[in-house]
Amino acid sequence: MLKVEKIGVSYGAIRALFEVSLEVNQGEIVTLLGSNGAGKTTTLRAISGLVPTNQGRIEWKGQDLKAFHNQAHRIVQAGISHSPEGRRIFAGLSVKENLEMGAYIRSRKTAADRQAIEEDYDKVFALFPRLKERLPQLGGTLSGGEQQMLAISRALMQRPQLLMLDEPSLGIAPLLVEAIFKALVEINKQGVTILLVEQNAAAALSIAHRAYVLETGHTTLSGKASELANNPKIREAYLGA
Repeated sequence: MLKVEKIGVSYGAIRALFEVSLEVNQGEIVTLLGSNGAGKTTTLRAISGLVPTNQGRIEWKGQDLKAFHNQAHRIVQAGISHSPEGRRIFAGLSVKENLEMGAYIRSRKTAADRQAIEEDYDKVFALFPRLKERLPQLGGTLSGGEQQMLAISRALMQRPQLLMLDEPSLGIAPLLVEAIFKALVEINKQGVTILLVEQNAAAALSIAHRAYVLETGHTTLSGKASELANNPKIREAYLGA
């Protein structure tokens, strides 16, 4: 579904990615592990067209993403949705308005179009009932965990084929982290492929099918999530064992 081949990214004179390669197959949950500064967020931003690559190739269902001219909205239209680090919700808009913004690319021309959007509201409310209780509330007044639920739901309102998530557990109470990871498993069961960047390596590996390790802008290790969870190097570096 997604193929990243030896991509490089620079921010001015600073090289953020050297040679990052990964693949995501339809129906998988794939997680990217690595310390701060390893290049995980930049990898997602490159896939989304938010930063240009200066080497390598990114293919989406066999098509070079350069065909979209690094225009993020066209990549969204192609079926890739990105829930960014820090959530980036619209703090001055209500929960309902944030969700409406998530569906901005979708047609509303016919009754069937509008019905499909209403059905997706019901799907995100089934995943995150708290959001339905807070529909008129401003996004900026939600708790950190509720804002993360909103960010994920906003991304789902685009009906993505691939959902990319950057640090969904960051700064969130443990109880809500558990709820969010259960929701990710359910989202995947509903047919959405997931590429997950997550500092909580134990939680990420527990739900992922496969995993990659990034170190200083390079892909250094990959394999089944269960294998990496039992790898002594990974356990020492990321699992505290």
